[in-house]
Order: sequence, then C-alpha cells, then structure tokens
Amino acid sequence: MANYKARKSNLKSLLTKNGMDIDSLERNTNIPKSQLNDYMSKKVMSLNSAMTISKELNCRIEDLYVWGSDESVKIVP
Repeated sequence: MANYKARKSNLKSLLTKNGMDIDSLERNTNIPKSQLNDYMSKKVMSLNSAMTISKELNCRIEDLYVWGSDESVKIVP
C-alpha cells in the first residue's frame, strides 16, 4: 500500500477559484493570516484547520494539496 504525502498546497488557487483572498479566509475561519501564509508555502495544516478551510472553500480536504505517494517516485539506476 502506498504512503501518501502532501507535495504542494492548492490553497492559493482554491482561493482564486472561490473569488476570495487570504484576508476574507482569515475572517471567515479565525485562522491567523500568518498561519494561512505558512499553509500556502511550506507547512502542512492540521486536520482541524484542513476541515475548517475545506468547508469554507467548498472542497474536500484532499483538494487542499497536490498528493504524491512513495510509489510515484521511481528511482532509475
């Protein structure tokens, strides 16, 4: 069975798709803007934050990231 890892955040594109900006997401979720910026760049969000954000953006939790698995990485000798 593959182990999946969040590779890249989709948060910025989901905000655009929903006609929102980071300030409105901050207001509507009570998640600090600095934390949201971290989620957009490098930090993987907690399950609680992911659920809160996904409900606000009308998406599934798994839509918040581009996912990859260990099996998707091929090592060529």
